[in-house]
Amino acid sequence: MNDPVGAPGSTPGGDRRPIAARHLRPTILLADWLVRRGASANAISVAGMICALLAGWTLAVAPGSSALWLAAAVLIQLRLLANMLDGMVAVGRGVASAVGELYNEVPDRISDTAVLIGVGFAAGQTWLGWAAALAAMATAYIRALGKSMNQPSDFRGPMAKPHRMALLTALCVWCALAPTAWTQRAPEFALYIILTLSAVTAGRRLLRLASALQSDKK
Repeated sequence: MNDPVGAPGSTPGGDRRPIAARHLRPTILLADWLVRRGASANAISVAGMICALLAGWTLAVAPGSSALWLAAAVLIQLRLLANMLDGMVAVGRGVASAVGELYNEVPDRISDTAVLIGVGFAAGQTWLGWAAALAAMATAYIRALGKSMNQPSDFRGPMAKPHRMALLTALCVWCALAPTAWTQRAPEFALYIILTLSAVTAGRRLLRLASALQSDKK
């Protein structure tokens, strides 16, 4: 009998983001259930993107509604769950799609952009949402660039995708539960944090990539 998908000691599936939740029993059982039913990893990726698009719209109209803030938090977490399950299902089924890498990367970029622009609308600072989305895309671009140069993917932070989504989930919960007077500028502050730390993350990854390339030539 094969090891459960994502079980400790099982094949990790190559160059994958380290996620502790991948080894939790409920996650493993859910991934196994999807594998047994022949679920498509690409379809799961698309489902995660749809959750993010809905989260972005929900965030844009959330101010003044605790229910919408909480709905956005749930949708963001569903997006992350789909991001984790698509790789686990692909490994569990042993199926490598010819366009799998596109489904792995493109929906993520759309998802990040949709969510961050949604927060920009919530903050009344749409330019700030776009700026944060661009900075987030820069971190992913440098990681993908390194991979194209035969370097291992660099998932370091301090503001990688899981960190961005964790901060935005916390933002949603705070805005849903805290008094309005305490939350009015919270989306703006969150975006400034993401913008600043994403720039730091991009810089760290770029310096690490340059160092690795120089070492390879010695």
